[in-house]
Amino acid sequence: MLKMRTAEKTGAGMQAAGFAASLIGGFLLAETKFAGAASFTNISLTGAAGLPYAAAVLTGSIIRYMTSESIAKNMIQLSAMVICVIFKLFFESKTSPKYCGIITAAAVFVSGTAVSAILHEIIYKLVFYAFYGAVAGFTAYSLALIMESLRNQLVLDLSAPVSCAYAVVYTIFTASLCSIDIPFVNTGIIVGTAVTVTAAYHYRYTGGILCGALTACGAYLCSSVTGLETMLLPAAGFLTGYLHKQKAGIAAGCFVAMSFVITVFTGVGTESISRMLNIIIGTAVFIFVSPYFSDKLVMTGIGEGDALTGIIGSRMNFLATSIRTIRTESGKIFEVLAKNAEKPDEIGINSSEVCGTCHKRLACWYNSREITERGFQRLSGLSEITRNNFPYELEDCLHRDELIKAFEKTSREKMTAKLLELRFSESQRLLFEQIKITEEIIAAAGERTDVRCSAPISRTIAEKLKKYSYNAKNVIAYYNSRNRLQVELYFAYADAPKNCLRVCDLIADELKINLDYSEPVNSGKEVRIRLFERPDYSLEIYGASVCAEDSSETGDSTAVFSDGTGMSYVILSDGMGTGRGAALESRMVVSMFRRLISSGVQYNSAIKLINSIMLAKSADEAFATLDAVRIDRDTCELTVIKSGASATLIRHRGQVMKIATPTFPIGIVEEADTFARNYDFEENDIIIMFSDGISEGEYQFIKELLLQNDDVKMIVDEICAKAELFNPNLRSDDVTVIGIKVYKSEDLT
Repeated sequence: MLKMRTAEKTGAGMQAAGFAASLIGGFLLAETKFAGAASFTNISLTGAAGLPYAAAVLTGSIIRYMTSESIAKNMIQLSAMVICVIFKLFFESKTSPKYCGIITAAAVFVSGTAVSAILHEIIYKLVFYAFYGAVAGFTAYSLALIMESLRNQLVLDLSAPVSCAYAVVYTIFTASLCSIDIPFVNTGIIVGTAVTVTAAYHYRYTGGILCGALTACGAYLCSSVTGLETMLLPAAGFLTGYLHKQKAGIAAGCFVAMSFVITVFTGVGTESISRMLNIIIGTAVFIFVSPYFSDKLVMTGIGEGDALTGIIGSRMNFLATSIRTIRTESGKIFEVLAKNAEKPDEIGINSSEVCGTCHKRLACWYNSREITERGFQRLSGLSEITRNNFPYELEDCLHRDELIKAFEKTSREKMTAKLLELRFSESQRLLFEQIKITEEIIAAAGERTDVRCSAPISRTIAEKLKKYSYNAKNVIAYYNSRNRLQVELYFAYADAPKNCLRVCDLIADELKINLDYSEPVNSGKEVRIRLFERPDYSLEIYGASVCAEDSSETGDSTAVFSDGTGMSYVILSDGMGTGRGAALESRMVVSMFRRLISSGVQYNSAIKLINSIMLAKSADEAFATLDAVRIDRDTCELTVIKSGASATLIRHRGQVMKIATPTFPIGIVEEADTFARNYDFEENDIIIMFSDGISEGEYQFIKELLLQNDDVKMIVDEICAKAELFNPNLRSDDVTVIGIKVYKSEDLT
């Protein structure tokens, strides 16, 4: 009951405050001017407000007109407001912004027409009142739209379409405030200055220049003289926007100083003194209001995308750090538990079992305890116990055979426990390695990317897809650091398009640009398709393979793909041995690497994850090499990635460089052994990748081919043809050679 009464009191208080504000607003806005004519702002306010507040505006205006004895002169405004109030009285449900605008425009036109008819001026005043009513109606519509937005969101939403309504209302009401006749000061300029400095301080130069320009526009609508006094506000607001990190007093002082400098440059006169006085008062209002300003009250969208990206990145990094802490603490706990684990007392168990019923027990364990314990300890340390190596300390034992059997049993149990401990330790290390990989993947997902999102293009693409019945869950269009358009389309698995080329062509036709696409990536529930403008560089790739003599299937696997962001990958994997088994291992490595990279996982984390899967997939030994190159087709930057792979040769600026690394293949050691390094690369450079079927004796021959030829196909075919001649081993191996050459995209036909 108490809460209900409090709410009722609060609601009544808000209504009383709203009624008082409407009354004061009607009083102040009456007698104001707009472009030399009587202002219609009090009419628009009446048309937009609810019934009680509209009546308050009407009452305030009547009081003002009565005190100034100008009721007859403002009969059209009064009549229009009365019509609006009467309409709201009988049609209170018709209070949508659209109806508010229509009724206000109609009220102004009817009032103006009626008064003009009485004064016999209807013919030449009709067009004026039609225009006057239209502007008043649009202002009422904008004001009603703002009020509706405030009721729904309780915030000034300047980022939505309603922001246009805010601009209209601010400009119109600034013009009216500028016409209020107060000696020495101008209310409109003071309010406009305070708003401009506030916007510049909290929303940087964008807010400063925008609010300054709207203030100047409103002042010009009042009169050209007043407008000239506010011409400096956009420039001062723009410059003050760079001081948003300073204290409010410093920003206000700099705003006044810059305004003074601009005033001096434009000429000092009597009106300049008045102008500076208004600016000083406006900045003083800003200093007073600044401590109470909160962005909770205003939503602009400026910097909110960056802030959201920062929040997501911080959360991802925090989550990765938390997982790392859990992994570290769990490892310490496991170590403590392992140290504190109770080990079975082998000597005590066996002596109790064998000696417990022996009549010589007291003699052995009381009179000769030291000798007996030494004998039992020697028995415990023997891996194999026979009568020949039986400890001499126990040569008089009556139960020798029983002791041998008992210690053989506990020895087997110790070996089993040790083997289980080793297996548990191996599983534990593998688990910790997978948790570590998860940390890296999460941390990488939270890194900021240098892109600019384009909401208009995203909307255009979404509408185009919807028109052709493609139900995309999300469409994200953005420009990368090279100003190249990229688009990500996300579909539910059931709605994924069967023909990606069709989707690509539709969007390319709509945007009037050439687009390409990467192959779809399936997450299980969603399918992602990436579209992109052609990068600066393109690749010519040619590969050839030769099976080993005793095999019908090569054990090498290759893949060429693009992740859709401008990175192209060429992969070569050599499985252990030859034939179908080796092919299975290499295909597994290549397919998993491609899937993870295409899904957005960094290559180092992808290799670690593949390594852990290869280790855990079966008890049999199985491994495969990984040789990959990554080429950024925007910048031509080259990254060579190797795990147990053969050397790679690069021809760059007339020189041939050999890249060989002593790393383990994937699936051998618990922690992936990976080499990755960036190299200089440019147009017309060539890369040669090959499996371990190529002997090092052939490297000099390959080097000469690279220096003398530019035909990638010819180079690869020659290397494959000569591979057997240079192989010193009697048994041949699978041979795979891949050649890569870079071109400028516009040079390809």
